[in-house]
Amino acid sequence: MAAPTAYSLIATDLDGTLLRGDDTLSDRSRAALARATAEGARHLVVTGRPAPRVRPLLDELGGEGLAVCGQGAQLYDAGAHRLLWSVTLDRELAETALGKIEAEVGMLYAAVDQDGVDGLTLIEPGYVMPHPTLPAVRVRRRDDLWTEPISKVLLRHPSLSDDELAAAAREVVGSLATVTMSGPGTVELQPCGVTKATGLALAAEYLGLSPAATLAFGDMPNDIPMFDWAARGVAMANAHPELKAVADEVTLSNEEDGIAVVLERLFGARAMGQETVQETARPKAWEKARATAGGNVSQ
Repeated sequence: MAAPTAYSLIATDLDGTLLRGDDTLSDRSRAALARATAEGARHLVVTGRPAPRVRPLLDELGGEGLAVCGQGAQLYDAGAHRLLWSVTLDRELAETALGKIEAEVGMLYAAVDQDGVDGLTLIEPGYVMPHPTLPAVRVRRRDDLWTEPISKVLLRHPSLSDDELAAAAREVVGSLATVTMSGPGTVELQPCGVTKATGLALAAEYLGLSPAATLAFGDMPNDIPMFDWAARGVAMANAHPELKAVADEVTLSNEEDGIAVVLERLFGARAMGQETVQETARPKAWEKARATAGGNVSQ
């Protein structure tokens, strides 16, 4: 059944967007998503969290469907519990990039997300998890971070703000990696060319949907590529100023069910008079992603 609004794909970030500060999903948001999917829209989680840290939430939402994880580096099939597509960050490049940033700003604390559906989050001494509810394994020294393939590196600085650290990292990293800021205390290095937009494009092509049919919600600068790709981008009231500047709309905060407010407006009234956007996928998104993404690509 085709969705009754112009949007057949609803792409939502998690932290600071769909989830409340305590990592819970409100009954109102859950009901609004259920109504939208009952009307024919597809809900797609698009998050910086790696696949293993997304599975519990997807189970809560029904345990099936796709999710774009790791800032676009992973396309996860929750029903089959497997990665349909993944890109790893070359560990030598990651070490080189980390060294360049430290030469510029001084000592950093680092962590990594390992690749795979059972990959661990490893943190070196001194690194503090920005989301204390997410599990992590502390290692004895930095060299222990590189023992297995990784999807990204997470960085923290003892005194610089996230904006300052991200700006400094972009100045020196160049093409070694993509630098993103995805939340308080969360500056990350991921494979060069990989963003939420590249992951979302792959997922949309897999589902047979188009950018013109996509409504995206987010709260941080790492959501900017996703907003650029989608037909409409909605920022939360608590969003970073950089994202608000490029958003088509600003809704209420994640604590105030801002996503539900928008979805209730679009789907709650059964706006059957609106035309449904033609669902044609962006051509060759898979091939383009494989050609432009850094690191190692697998399917």
